[in-house]
This record gives sequence, structure tokens and C-alpha cells, in this order.
Amino acid sequence: MLKRLAVLFAMVAAMFALVGVGPASAAGPAVLGGGSGIIVGGEALCTLTTIGHDGAGRLVGITAGHCGEPGMAIASSHNEEAGIVGHMVSKSTQWDYAVIEFNPATVAPVNRVGGVTITGIGAPANFPDIVCKEGLRTGNTCGITWGDLVQTNETWTQMCVIEGDSGSPVVRGTTLVGMVNAYVGFACIGPELGTNIDVIMADINARGGVGAGYRPI
Repeated sequence: MLKRLAVLFAMVAAMFALVGVGPASAAGPAVLGGGSGIIVGGEALCTLTTIGHDGAGRLVGITAGHCGEPGMAIASSHNEEAGIVGHMVSKSTQWDYAVIEFNPATVAPVNRVGGVTITGIGAPANFPDIVCKEGLRTGNTCGITWGDLVQTNETWTQMCVIEGDSGSPVVRGTTLVGMVNAYVGFACIGPELGTNIDVIMADINARGGVGAGYRPI
């Protein structure tokens, strides 16, 4: 009996040797859209504001500028197996936004993430508009707009945000109107503060290069 078992094991081993056991299949592309979590520089957790193509056809996205520095690698927080999917290429300290260039071979862009769909870009929200965001940390939350601060091109809202939600898209319906940059006082209690998207787009176009002529997916 022992001899028969030994022969059987030897046959099974030979079959595996012939067939081969290859490495696990490579991870699929990272699905990314406005509201997706991203890892910047291997450590900072932030949220992608929007993804689309610029005037030159490059796949690009936007997030909060304080999330990192130009040259830093970008990964998906929900699909780290996809590896590095892009790099931050430029940022504005004044308006606290950054432009990301993605590798189209490793990214599947979408216009809906969680409870937020982005179909276009529009003017800032104003009181008493209800706006919503999708963020890495707090997901989909909504709140009233307190006002557009014309002198700073920022808008205050009453949405719940915490660290990691930086860069989250702020939408009125399905129109992207801003991004999440900070909160005042206490997380999810104090008002959210973010740069208006029309100002960001105007600045990107004025600078030229990667991101100029941007349009969302």
C-alpha cells in the first residue's frame, strides 16, 4: 500500500510539473473617478477630485495640492495591487490643487464613484444650495452651502469631512463645483472649506501643459 501511495504522489507531482503552476494573474487596472481614494508618495491618503482628458488627450486628474509634491507617485487606495498608476506633475499653493497624469494602461476612468456622479463642471454653489461630496474617509455626505467667498474663490459648506477627504469632489447634482480642502474647527462639525473648480480650471489653462483643456470623463 505504501508503495502504491508513493507511486501516486509521484504521478501527481509529475502532472503539476508538466502543467506548471504560474504566478498569480496580474491585478487589473485601478478603477478611478472623482471620489476615489488615492495614495500620494506612498503614504498620504487623499481623494481624487475628478478624472478625464486634457486638450492633448492625456489622462489626467486633480486633487488637493497639500496632498503631495510634483513627482510623487500615485496609487489607488482600493487597488494597491495595480501599483503606481500615475504621478503628480504640478500644483498650486495659492489655490491648493494638484494635477496628476495617469497611465492609461493601468487606470479605468469612471464618472461615478459611490454616491457622486460627475457629468460636467459649473459655477460655484451659493446659499442655500445643497451640495454633496464623495471622500475616502467619510464617503458620501451632503450639506447646505453657506456661501461663496468671492475674495478668496472658496466656498463654505456644512458637509462632514475629515483627514483623507482632501480633494473630494463637491457637486451640485451632477455638476462639479469645487473640491474639499479643509474644515474649520472640528471635523464634521465645523464647516467645510474648498476651492471653486472654475478657478482651478482657469489657473490650469493659464499655466498650460499637462491638464490644460481638461474635460471630465
